Amino acid sequence: MVGAGTGHTGDDVGAEMIAVAVVEDHPVFRKGLVQVIEAAPDLQLSAATRSVEELDARGGADAEVVLLDLHLPGLRGAPAVAHLCARGHTVLVVSASEAPADVVEAMGAGARGYLTKQTDEAEIVGAICAVAEGRTYVSATLASYLLQAPIHITERERGILELVAGGETDQDIAELLQLSVRTVHSHLDRIRNKTGSRRRADLTRFALERGIVPRSPKEG
Repeated sequence: MVGAGTGHTGDDVGAEMIAVAVVEDHPVFRKGLVQVIEAAPDLQLSAATRSVEELDARGGADAEVVLLDLHLPGLRGAPAVAHLCARGHTVLVVSASEAPADVVEAMGAGARGYLTKQTDEAEIVGAICAVAEGRTYVSATLASYLLQAPIHITERERGILELVAGGETDQDIAELLQLSVRTVHSHLDRIRNKTGSRRRADLTRFALERGIVPRSPKEG
């Protein structure tokens, strides 16, 4: 899947670089991912470790995006995803597992993307850039798992979706539900991670497809 690449020379010094860490216990695959990152002009390697604990010991290495294998020594799977997300990292899973449960659990825990270890270099780089921009990226072969999986929406999330579908702004939602705007943003981020829908129009479509009735207090 991954192979040797030629490192860039740093000619784009002024460009915005995406700091990427690799957490992978298999040395050959870890080296391959490192080479992919070092060959990409917009990416910068922050750290390459064998475990989540090792990355933590290095202070997270200031990584914006973490490429994470799920089957690691120590902290692993969905708890590892949730841990890294709580520390402020954007998680992109790169795993040998194509099991639907692993895909759904990882995305539900906050991962912004999921790739298999058969993914080619160009797609890995594209996925890193996508999740760094706040988008969700899942290999096409795995996307159907998310579409088929049940999505559990809490009552609070349902209330927010009703207002999003009703055309309310984040500020309006915060005032109507007596929440801070930051809390609304956190709920919306969780909804987006669960549904894979980033745009408000997509969230509205998701709500309507599941019988969530739009609500707009302004109308009456």
